[in-house]
Amino acid sequence: MKYKPDWAEARERLTALWNHETLDRPCIAVIAPNGKKTPAPELPANLEDIWLNIEWVKKAYLAKLENTWWGGEAIPSYLTMGGWVLCLGGTPKFAQDTIWFEHVNIDFNGPSPFYYKDGDPWVEKYMALYNVIVEMAGKDDFLVGKPSNLPANDLFSMFMGTEEFLFSLIDHPEWMRNAIIKGAQEQLKLCRKIEKNICEKHDFWYGHGGWMCFWAPQPFTSTQSDVSCMLSPEMFEEFIMPEMDTLGQAYGALWYHLDGGNARQHLPRLLSLPYLKVLQYVPAPCEPANGPEHLDFYRTIQAAGKIVHIGVPKENVLPLVKSLDTSLLMLDVTCNSVEEGQALLKATKKA
Repeated sequence: MKYKPDWAEARERLTALWNHETLDRPCIAVIAPNGKKTPAPELPANLEDIWLNIEWVKKAYLAKLENTWWGGEAIPSYLTMGGWVLCLGGTPKFAQDTIWFEHVNIDFNGPSPFYYKDGDPWVEKYMALYNVIVEMAGKDDFLVGKPSNLPANDLFSMFMGTEEFLFSLIDHPEWMRNAIIKGAQEQLKLCRKIEKNICEKHDFWYGHGGWMCFWAPQPFTSTQSDVSCMLSPEMFEEFIMPEMDTLGQAYGALWYHLDGGNARQHLPRLLSLPYLKVLQYVPAPCEPANGPEHLDFYRTIQAAGKIVHIGVPKENVLPLVKSLDTSLLMLDVTCNSVEEGQALLKATKKA
């Protein structure tokens, strides 16, 4: 791998992790500045360009790849968050650090308006960018991964507004459930089309690139339900699980992003899923950062045979390595220098 000379070693450790094994040390992805000064492009006046302008994204991509030390199990990649515009016919609104969507008025007497239409301009814009990035990556220069699209349930809550979305689950449950299932099927169909076009060009089309980068020795997909923090377990079962099952049955393996303590109520159901392989957690702003304060939570996940994947402050790495099952642990950490990152990795090796 061009940007990671020790990829073969990292691949061996990540394969062991997938098989619930530990080699000489746990899987720890460490990034740090490597001292190079490849210039990043200036922010464009048009915010859409940050996410979809091919030339701007290429320059930003290369600057990150070239200026970063990808230590341990860190895999060279970049978050092509522009994949959020694969939004089932919605209209995105661009900010400097995220993408929002215009409000959609729903006619519950008619069919769901959330599906992909031929010639969707946002799909075409994103695919033009995505195909260029895949060509840049070649067979294995860096990991591109699948498009970072949002699941139907979270998209609908953004289209409708959270309050209207929640009331609609109560007032129009059958319509909402069917619309979410249809949205999941539409997104799966698009993803399969994309995969078919690139799987022979790029080794890592199934990976999860950029934010919380993850690789496994077999295809998997990732999903989430941020809106589930406001749903009861019964509503989670009725409205979110059909989408989860659609993806789980299609891929056989799932990486799941759990967002904040209010979503922990769904942990028992998530841990019961045979296709759930990895659970990633982001604490709410009111919670302590990932670390020793959440040990019981991590242990519950590992006791169910699931991999815990978390981003942690560097000072929390060793306490977690000493306290958890390292055969079911993936840590992401940022260091200030290559030397600091190398020392941290050395400290986690088995005595």
